[in-house]
Amino acid sequence: MTTLPRQRGLTEEAADTAIDTACRLLRLPSIRNEFNEIADRAVKDQMTYRGFLAELLMTECDDRARRRSERRIKAAGFPREKSLRAFDFDANPNVDAATIHTLASCEWIKKSQPLCLIGDSGTGKSHMLIALGTEAAMKGYRVRYTLATKLVNELVEAADEKQLNKTIARYGRVDLLCIDELGYMELDRHGAELLFQVLTEREEKNSVAIASNESFGGWTKTFTDPRLCAAIVDRLTFNGTIIETGTDSYRLAGTRARVEQPATAN
Repeated sequence: MTTLPRQRGLTEEAADTAIDTACRLLRLPSIRNEFNEIADRAVKDQMTYRGFLAELLMTECDDRARRRSERRIKAAGFPREKSLRAFDFDANPNVDAATIHTLASCEWIKKSQPLCLIGDSGTGKSHMLIALGTEAAMKGYRVRYTLATKLVNELVEAADEKQLNKTIARYGRVDLLCIDELGYMELDRHGAELLFQVLTEREEKNSVAIASNESFGGWTKTFTDPRLCAAIVDRLTFNGTIIETGTDSYRLAGTRARVEQPATAN
């Protein structure tokens, strides 16, 4: 068992060594890294002992919360970083900023409600999907992002390997499942039925958020069985929020504006 020397009148160097050793034993990396800076600030600001202790402990707590958020964001599997702050609401008036920021509170996830983002390419669907998923992860929710075709392929492989129930249960446990690019490719009946099983597993228990370039009326091209299509739409819309991002690509508009901008003379 490792014990630390306990004696009065430690030199500054000995005290620093003891603090470093104690922080390693107690696994307090933030206090170990920032102790000197916080101690100097405490002297300058004439903090009380209680105030100094509170500053140390809150530093550790804040850093642990940040690391947990980073781990949840990484575990979600987002393909790239997207934030609400980076979204240009002025460029796409179809997307209401107030509605999106209300969704960022994650109350809909707490209530296990679905979210559908519908619109053409370049209108901000995936950006919103990833950004809202990131907000959820930062607030402590378990999030998983996947492309629709990737999810279906994984389910088909799991079924072939007799691992379907285990895979569906894994997707059922996360608080928010983000499915991107739903509607881009036609799914055969078997794949569509497997996807339906995942949605059924999550119904009214955990939230699903999807992004699709097809309106619900066009989903029969993806889910060729009309009854199955209707059932999937029902699962994804009941008590949910539907946001239509429009048909005008603001990404394309931005590219055109840059191309058409007159060149400045040298």
